[in-house]
Amino acid sequence: MKKILVTVFCAFLLFAVLTGCAGSGGQSDVPDTGVEINVYNWGEYMDTDLLDRFYEDTGIKVNYSTFNTNEDMYAKIKSGGVSYDVIVPSDYMLSRMISEGMLEKLDFNNIPNFSLIRDDLKKPEYDQDGEYSVPYAWGIVGIIYDKTQVTDPVDSWDILWDEKYKGQILMFDNSRDALGIALKRRGYSFNTTDETQLRAAADDLTEQKNAVQAYVMDQIFDKMENGDALIAPYYAGDYITMSESNENLAFAIPKEGTNRFVDAMCIPKGSEHKKEAEEFINFMTRTDVAKQNIEYIGYSTPSKAVYDELSDDVKNSVSYPSDDVLKNSETYTNLPQDTLELYDRLWIEIFK
Repeated sequence: MKKILVTVFCAFLLFAVLTGCAGSGGQSDVPDTGVEINVYNWGEYMDTDLLDRFYEDTGIKVNYSTFNTNEDMYAKIKSGGVSYDVIVPSDYMLSRMISEGMLEKLDFNNIPNFSLIRDDLKKPEYDQDGEYSVPYAWGIVGIIYDKTQVTDPVDSWDILWDEKYKGQILMFDNSRDALGIALKRRGYSFNTTDETQLRAAADDLTEQKNAVQAYVMDQIFDKMENGDALIAPYYAGDYITMSESNENLAFAIPKEGTNRFVDAMCIPKGSEHKKEAEEFINFMTRTDVAKQNIEYIGYSTPSKAVYDELSDDVKNSVSYPSDDVLKNSETYTNLPQDTLELYDRLWIEIFK
């Protein structure tokens, strides 16, 4: 989804602490607990300096690694070949994992900072009883484009099909996002289970192939930032970071509507260090930590306490869209198994 894919393993963060490079600038008085937790997150979606601070505060070491898509993360955990203690899936995938019994219920006595989360995100659609997750960040999808070379108005998903920009258009390389854009372009719901609508969207993606330079995910960041493509669907939070390096970039919300997503922290079933994992989630939700992290990643904070501390410039940025934009946005939900299987078949057919 979001973020540059950079697989980072921050194992044994002791060196930074012992050399005085930890977050507070000094050696921790907290002894090493001997416990290590494994955290699995999107690429470039955390200020990893915070992992040093967590070790300093708790004596718990973090092994940190990243994934590229929700589907990649799901498949790896479903295989049972790896063990993670904290993961950060998106809303619809989190809902699927709940339904398949893949997540632990959280003990919120160990996560008192949950009280700082916005009330409207405490029992969201993807976790209706609020038992399995703590929001990490949220945001919207839009169209990032080079305003010096894209001369047409960018106000519709149609621009991603425009032959004038053949070979300069990037597209999401996963079925849910790509079909979602094609569905929304036709005025359909992201969450439709109607096979006729889904097949029409797939036909549109087949037609679009001729104009697409590449189907990518996190590589969109580098390609757009470096001027290697002109138009791409991507995330508002990353646009802010990209535009700091490339002032030619602009961001637009399609008039047909867009995706509003929430990524949340949760604990996979069978975690060997559930209490320590909850301690990590509580740490990441602490106001000073959450503020440092959200300023690093550029996405939207779910913390009411952090939002109150943000500058007016940040509050007025694309990371915090207007009520009208939010009303015209839609969150992905978990789909029935037969619809997920249809997605897989259609995605294969598009690239035959």
